[in-house]
Amino acid sequence: MDKNNQTFVSEFLLLGLSGYPKTEILYFVIMLVMYLVILTGNGVLIIASIFDSHLHTPMYFFLCNLSFLDICYTTSFVPSTLVSQISKKRNISFSGCTVQMFVAFAMGSTECLLLGMMAFDRYVAICNPLRYSIIMSKEVYVSMASASWFSGVINSVVQTSLAMQLPFCGNNVINDFTCEVLAVLKLACADISLNIVTMAISNMAFLVLPLLLIFFSYVFILYTILRMNSATGRRKAFSTCSAHLTVVGIFYGTVFFMYAKPKSQDLTGEDKSRISDKVISLFYGVVTPMLNPIIYSLRNKDVKAAIKYILKQKYIP
Repeated sequence: MDKNNQTFVSEFLLLGLSGYPKTEILYFVIMLVMYLVILTGNGVLIIASIFDSHLHTPMYFFLCNLSFLDICYTTSFVPSTLVSQISKKRNISFSGCTVQMFVAFAMGSTECLLLGMMAFDRYVAICNPLRYSIIMSKEVYVSMASASWFSGVINSVVQTSLAMQLPFCGNNVINDFTCEVLAVLKLACADISLNIVTMAISNMAFLVLPLLLIFFSYVFILYTILRMNSATGRRKAFSTCSAHLTVVGIFYGTVFFMYAKPKSQDLTGEDKSRISDKVISLFYGVVTPMLNPIIYSLRNKDVKAAIKYILKQKYIP
């Protein structure tokens, strides 16, 4: 395209649920409540993991990282989305869109790796319990978490840089709530084959490989559990894995449904397909971080005891 015909895009327009005022009101209330639950639930888990010495284990360290990650991710877009619902200003600056995309990529990539690390932790705890404290020493699990964060940030820098350096020729309407990368790439007036290739490599490294680690870890875990003679031991082993498996199922199920489902090519019109895509996007972006602390603490006696202890120390002289 002739450079003279290109128009520099300084901001993007996020359509969200514009055109559906009643739905927007309901959406605002639901989003606000969910965001407060996310801050409260994940915040309590982080505080409990830090201040209760009984939770100073690899599993709760990874869980603490996961909670912090969920707070960062939702904070990158929920407050601005709520403000746009009130002010009716749906524009987001180019830099703001870049930040949203960067945080989404970094947090999503890191979460995939952390879920894989947590599966490995459960594998060592159940299949090799006598050497657990040696294999999963503090130096090891801190290094594992640090590597996850570092890899996620590097992946985000690469993907965001490649996406946001593309030329955008005037069309700045994103039919979504956030600056989702695929929606932004549709607006580019240049070849995006390099973006597609790098995203495919990224998906293999940050989605498929951790999922394979999770799968094989639980294959060995299941084999070990079935060989246990004690029914009590089998129930205890299953209970320690059920929360993690639930979170993995919700996370990967939503991600694969989002990106495997054919997208509507209409950028301005609303149809049932686009509404469905947006609801799934909401589920992935808000519901999953909200459910994580609930799932991990609902049947977890250690977390419940830690929360009660902290509240007792704070409110009872």
